Amino acid sequence: MTFHTPIKCHAPWIAVLILAFSLGIGAGESFADESVEQWKIFEAAFSSSSDYENPVQDVSVNVEFKAPSGRTSVFHAFWNGGRRWLVRFSPNETGPWRYKTACSDANNAGLHNQTGAFECQENGSDLPFYKHGELRLSQNRRYIEHQDGAPFFWLADTVWCGPALADYEDWLVFLQDRADKQFTAIQFVVAQWRMFATDAEGNATFTGHDRIAINPAYFQRLDQYFDAINQAGLVAVPVVLWAIRGEENPGYSLPVDQRIVLADYIIARYGAHQVVWFLGGDGDYSGEKADPWKKIGRAVFHDDQRRLATMHVCGRSWAGEEFRREPWFHFISYQSGHGDDEKTFRWLNQGPPSAEWDNDPPLPVINTEPNYEAHNGYTYRKVHNDFSVRRAAYWSLLVSPTAGVTYGGQGIWGWHEQVQAPADHLSTGLGSPWHVAKDLPGALCMKYLHQFFQSIDWQTLSPAPELLTDQPGREDASKFIACAKSGDGKLAVIYMPEGGEINIQTSGLAKNMQAKLFHPRTGGWIQAGTVQQPVHTVKTPDRNDWILLLKDGS
Repeated sequence: MTFHTPIKCHAPWIAVLILAFSLGIGAGESFADESVEQWKIFEAAFSSSSDYENPVQDVSVNVEFKAPSGRTSVFHAFWNGGRRWLVRFSPNETGPWRYKTACSDANNAGLHNQTGAFECQENGSDLPFYKHGELRLSQNRRYIEHQDGAPFFWLADTVWCGPALADYEDWLVFLQDRADKQFTAIQFVVAQWRMFATDAEGNATFTGHDRIAINPAYFQRLDQYFDAINQAGLVAVPVVLWAIRGEENPGYSLPVDQRIVLADYIIARYGAHQVVWFLGGDGDYSGEKADPWKKIGRAVFHDDQRRLATMHVCGRSWAGEEFRREPWFHFISYQSGHGDDEKTFRWLNQGPPSAEWDNDPPLPVINTEPNYEAHNGYTYRKVHNDFSVRRAAYWSLLVSPTAGVTYGGQGIWGWHEQVQAPADHLSTGLGSPWHVAKDLPGALCMKYLHQFFQSIDWQTLSPAPELLTDQPGREDASKFIACAKSGDGKLAVIYMPEGGEINIQTSGLAKNMQAKLFHPRTGGWIQAGTVQQPVHTVKTPDRNDWILLLKDGS
């Protein structure tokens, strides 16, 4: 495992760099002792020459970075307590970089017109986002990829309370476990919300309401938890502002201008990490309710930000049309939720995720909160087991163009230290301590899920309901069979939640297709012969869930 440490730039060598600039050292020459690898974090520190009553509200510091190519980009520095300010930046070009600060208080000699430089070297790490580069939308805007075009399969775990409440050594154990299970991202909440008012050390994120004051101690503790996610090879997916109704949730209770202040601080502090942003968490953004969030998004994200962003919505809601054309909004995140009834199943496999993904402009579609394992279902109060978790995951991946899915487990998302029901969620049932819950069987099934999709060109898949001659989900949504295929017809994937026998229309598929059955509970395979034209019949060995893979064998 390769660990990164932010490169720190402090006052003693700034004078040396200023001298270097005065000597006219040109691009391509070595002009700084400091260096950082591409995509990692460069950090520079500045000391204010003045004191402010509320630094985050009273003064702002922008830092312009000039790349070796000559392209410039501007990022915000952030207050780190006392007279200390920091800027963090992730260089995307190798070679010599320069930077210069601009403070809103031009008389602040410590923050205004400070200059510096550093060298960016090639990255030698094997971690995907260092080896292949930061994340972006694919050219067809259907999935997420790295800068070199390598597809990124979103497989996130939900750990809303983890960084705020976990012991740091426990956090490292958990992240290693998730990396071993081939997760690729971690979803969590940054600022205080209804599940925690302070972190484990009693620090609140901020105080106040109409004019908030940031508490740097909260974020100084949080820094290492952010770092650890990336060091484990995982992308950090933080919720900036939890938005469900409740005075304890800043995305709901704070005035819009103060939400902007808090969000801007968080994004400035962690935007150099390998992150994907949830601007709002668990909110209702339908209709006019989206307008404040559009304003916030436009205020805190800009062209130089370079990080993907979306909204985490409340259960069984769809915010795609409200935000689809926002310049800072990069993919549709929806929540099918924790229901266990016909209405919930039908919403997921035959509702908006399956019907509205094709609207323009195209965007990836990802279910970022399907039912949590070991969580009580909302209607019948039966515990969601590994099967219901798999079913929701495979449905989500195949009823929209495949981009990714999120897992969640009771005991993990609330970060339990003992057997308990999550605070403020008593009806969801008891959850095991995190160190037990991390090994719920559904979590291991996510590893097999990832292995399956990594074995094929998953990024070419789009929904193909026409493959079935008969859809049992029309009568009973719990039996819905999800089908997807590639545009060239050389690849098809069919999820059968109850196994059995199905007939497949193969006229739209390539010739010489071979069939295999994938066992999603163990990761095993069974050969299923050559695909017949124009109809192919497949029968599974039992009535459990199976994946049918049809692939060009020529």
